[in-house]
Amino acid sequence: MRLRTFLYETLRSGTIASLVMVPFGPLFAALDMRVGHYGKKLVALAFGELPLPAFRAVLMAEHLVIGWLTTWPLLLAMVWLAGRLPNWVMGLAYGLGYYIVINSLLLPLSFGDPTPWQLGPATILPSLIVHLVFGLSIAITARGLARRHAHNFAAGSHL
Repeated sequence: MRLRTFLYETLRSGTIASLVMVPFGPLFAALDMRVGHYGKKLVALAFGELPLPAFRAVLMAEHLVIGWLTTWPLLLAMVWLAGRLPNWVMGLAYGLGYYIVINSLLLPLSFGDPTPWQLGPATILPSLIVHLVFGLSIAITARGLARRHAHNFAAGSHL
């Protein structure tokens, strides 16, 4: 597989998956559930206090960049494991793993916050659901990449 093909699919699938997550935010907020907590904290840490329009723009840019950076591991797994596991299973497993490792452990511990497991379902469910949606979206949008390039990895050719 050419690096250019892989990067294109990372941007394409990562953008779609990142955007598919967005509508869940207002829904969970309306249900008084915590959503987008660490995105806001990371922007504040990196940029300090910003006027609301700038804050929203930076938050969206951050969301997309993180989406792109975290899409490629699932794409590699989908190509390497093509035919051995259904893409949707890999997508859901990736979303679950992403949530557990990053959002429920790494970020809370890095910021000195309690873990979602200590805070309960109103904190766990929104982030867990959007990360499952993220992984599933990538699995669906990139399924053609996995099919087309699985033979390259079977034959020993890599990026």
